[in-house]
Amino acid sequence: MRADAQRNRELIATTALDLLARRGPAVSMEEIARAAGLGVGTLYRHFPDRQSLLDSVAATTLRTLLAASRAEQSSSSPRWQVLVRIVARCTGLPLALISSLPDATRVDPTVAELVEEVNALLKGLVEDAQREGSLRADLTGAQVVGLLNVAVCRPGARADDPLTTVLLDGLRARP
Repeated sequence: MRADAQRNRELIATTALDLLARRGPAVSMEEIARAAGLGVGTLYRHFPDRQSLLDSVAATTLRTLLAASRAEQSSSSPRWQVLVRIVARCTGLPLALISSLPDATRVDPTVAELVEEVNALLKGLVEDAQREGSLRADLTGAQVVGLLNVAVCRPGARADDPLTTVLLDGLRARP
């Protein structure tokens, strides 16, 4: 791919990621092209349809989250603190986009694989926090990951919003 074409593709993806994080999955292709300072034709040359753009943004988002989560996981901090930092990171990403993708039969295999990796990492971290005694032990790791997904995979999720804070407070083990 030519250098200018690669720059345009990256600009489109970055702009889409920003707009989707701020405004949710209803952002139009025309709005994305306009915000990127490109024509709609340029956008469609790189992403033939809305779904291919959304899949690309979802994959980029999940790769970013996975890299940040792995870095957090390798820290020596208590597992509860690591989990809270990852949840805060999640709320700054357009994860609602991923939960709004079409039914599982049409989800891009790369996106599905990345979702599985992120969920497995979180499940392991939850189980570590349970062994550490900082996260309540009466739920399975998969159940906790499901609850966390409810909190962070929705439009407008924030680390300090009532749903996220009450959920984390409810998951915290009490002496």
